[in-house]
Amino acid sequence: MKTVDRTEQVIEPPPTQRSGHRRDLAAAGAGVVLVAAAVFVGRAFDDYGRVLVVHWPPLLATWNPHVGPGTWLAPTVAAAVIAYGPVLADRWPWRSLLLSGYATALAWVFSLALIDGWERGIAERITTKHEYLRVIGRFDDIGAALRGFNEHILIGPPGNWPAHVAGHPPGATLTFVLLDRVGLGGGAWAGVWCIVTGASAAGALLVALRALTDEHTARRAAPFVVLAPVAIWAGTSADGYFTAVAAWSVALLALAATRTVRSPAAAALGAGLLYGLTCYLSYGLTLIAVPLLTVLLLTRTARPLPLFALGALVVPVAFTLAGFNWWEAYHLLVERYYQGAGGVRPYSYWVWANLACTAIAVGPATLAGLRRSTAGAPGAVRALRTGTTTAPQRLVLLASAALLALLAADLSGMSKAETERIWQPFMLWLLPAAALLPARGRRGWLAAQAIVALAVNHLLWTGW
Repeated sequence: MKTVDRTEQVIEPPPTQRSGHRRDLAAAGAGVVLVAAAVFVGRAFDDYGRVLVVHWPPLLATWNPHVGPGTWLAPTVAAAVIAYGPVLADRWPWRSLLLSGYATALAWVFSLALIDGWERGIAERITTKHEYLRVIGRFDDIGAALRGFNEHILIGPPGNWPAHVAGHPPGATLTFVLLDRVGLGGGAWAGVWCIVTGASAAGALLVALRALTDEHTARRAAPFVVLAPVAIWAGTSADGYFTAVAAWSVALLALAATRTVRSPAAAALGAGLLYGLTCYLSYGLTLIAVPLLTVLLLTRTARPLPLFALGALVVPVAFTLAGFNWWEAYHLLVERYYQGAGGVRPYSYWVWANLACTAIAVGPATLAGLRRSTAGAPGAVRALRTGTTTAPQRLVLLASAALLALLAADLSGMSKAETERIWQPFMLWLLPAAALLPARGRRGWLAAQAIVALAVNHLLWTGW
């Protein structure tokens, strides 16, 4: 693995990056205004016709101030990250930082979930009427279930799938079927699986950042990656698990493209395998192709592509041979989407209110970082053309690619509401933009991140 001169740890951004504190605050303030507008306009929509179907617009939530075991755990985790995170991220050996980053992200997600209590916050989340565990018994014969999967997507035919089962390729449901088969059945194990795997996305992100930018940039980003408000929805959400699978695909491709791993060929093959799996966990995550393509652009190489493509074929070929038709299922899903809430939720509201959900989930520090990222994007693109990009510019391009994928999902109209949960795989790559903020104010920005997460989780009962 490559090493980094320890003098990098005291390097500050150039003067153009150190300036702009007021504009950073203005960007965070604009996020507050956007959220406030989404709340007030959303209430007006619902007072008129109850067409948003989310209870507490723009979030799928209900007003329910409450406390739980996580009420003291979560602030403790947050305080530790705020006080010690920036310093330790600079000083610890890289492997120790990765392990501690994963452990901290895990603690943050668990503690936020436990604000709702063990049962409501973890064990019962994936057992509701819309969830995957409702259909475990219908997969006793997995082959037959896959061959007949598309027959139960639409509302109307007998035995139509619950919303989340119908809304995703069968790879999502099969995950919980296989957990059940190995003796880890039930809501508690499913919830723990989602949290433990989902938290690993933080490690994948740091690995990718180090490979694509430099170690110093990854270290600056680490505290913001582990203490993001989006952890609320990573807790016991299958989308947190999907986020981790997609993130490790990008990270492995970054290692393969930069050849900073012992076997670049194995990394490229693994990246493709995970991308193929990602596409069979969620239809919308085909858009992870945008960050994957950005990896190749940043590294200016197509060397990993053949093995990546070979790996990416494994899961689709397996499901196709088993009798599942992905394209047919997707078109049926579009019809099913408009049979349900998607058919009544107004695009004119959600096309911008979705972004308010994103603003809450990524937090004010990320918004401020994205302000700097947007300002630096033209220069980063010019530098990319000449092959002279700096580490901050490569970070700018990576965050811009994730934002592009998120906006494509938004404009598609297939993500109206619940995007605080659904867009986690894209939001993850926005979080490192906070590394562009000056070091002097990092603790203040981290505190703002924690306050948003704690306020939302204590005042609202979030659902999916």
